[in-house]
Amino acid sequence: MPTDFLISAAIGVLAQLVDGALGMAYGVTSAAMLLALGIPPAMASASVHYAETLTCGASGISHVMAGNVIKRLFWALVIPGAIGATAGAYVVSHVPAVWMKLALTPYLIGMGLFLLLRPQRRQRLHEDTPPVSRPLGLVAGFADAVAGGGWSALTVTTLVARGVRPRMVIGTVHLAKCVVSAVASISFFVHVGFPHGASVAGLIVGGVVAAPLSAVLARRMPPRVATILAALAVLAIGINNIAHTLLSH
Repeated sequence: MPTDFLISAAIGVLAQLVDGALGMAYGVTSAAMLLALGIPPAMASASVHYAETLTCGASGISHVMAGNVIKRLFWALVIPGAIGATAGAYVVSHVPAVWMKLALTPYLIGMGLFLLLRPQRRQRLHEDTPPVSRPLGLVAGFADAVAGGGWSALTVTTLVARGVRPRMVIGTVHLAKCVVSAVASISFFVHVGFPHGASVAGLIVGGVVAAPLSAVLARRMPPRVATILAALAVLAIGINNIAHTLLSH
């Protein structure tokens, strides 16, 4: 138990720093670690969402204090996201999640390449709420609950591609993720019960400790640098999905 807690806490710190700076990768990193420990996919996703309810809450509050949140965009994401997460938690508790990861892979790779290879002309940034925000929240909430991660990868890359200021996207997405994770956690509790306690506690402690620093990184990182790093992270997630599928067959 102490070993599991310490390992989970270390992963939680690293995942939260990366997630806070790039706006993604906490769920993917944490879920991969739990799966490596032999925890079943549904329970791994449940553990991550229990932890993210608090870690994203701490990160979201830090982003609010740093001025990184757009209120209209938050509400446009969080309500459809909660609905999608409820449906996704039900699906992953009853159906294998491999097909969902494969379905997301082409989108992740395509979006990553788009962000990475698009012309580096000066982008006209804004702080508006794109029309795609509501359907995006629904799809991202569902995919995140099914795959154990993907909320930030889908929402951050899409909104940044639409011209919303990266640090504002990251802060808003984190705050919305707190609520979406809480809703998903309730659904997971109904379907699979409470997950591995030491792993959840470690993820929470590590993530909460690193949350304030991650908000500072997001505020000070230049928009273009954040975009490039986000693109590379999305490509890595997509390629990892392909590699995992090939190795498992």
